[in-house]
Amino acid sequence: MANHASALKRARQSEKRRLQNKAVRTHMRNVIKNVRQVIAQGQVPEAEAALVQAMSVLDKAASRGVIHDNKAARHVSRLSRQVQALKS
Repeated sequence: MANHASALKRARQSEKRRLQNKAVRTHMRNVIKNVRQVIAQGQVPEAEAALVQAMSVLDKAASRGVIHDNKAARHVSRLSRQVQALKS
């Protein structure tokens, strides 16, 4: 455990950030799962709406530094390809 005041503060900040990042990551995973479920059901309008929401959540997670920008772009690309394949 940290002994100095600055180290104690850093430990508190790290724990707070860890919990915030965990919440963002969980929300991100649930949104992605929702898009995949709608795609599996074959519902085109719902899939497009879910994709728009997922893109927003992924971009926010990337901008906050929870995930890497390229990871967000990869998820968006793959999900949008699946939705496009569903449309055609």
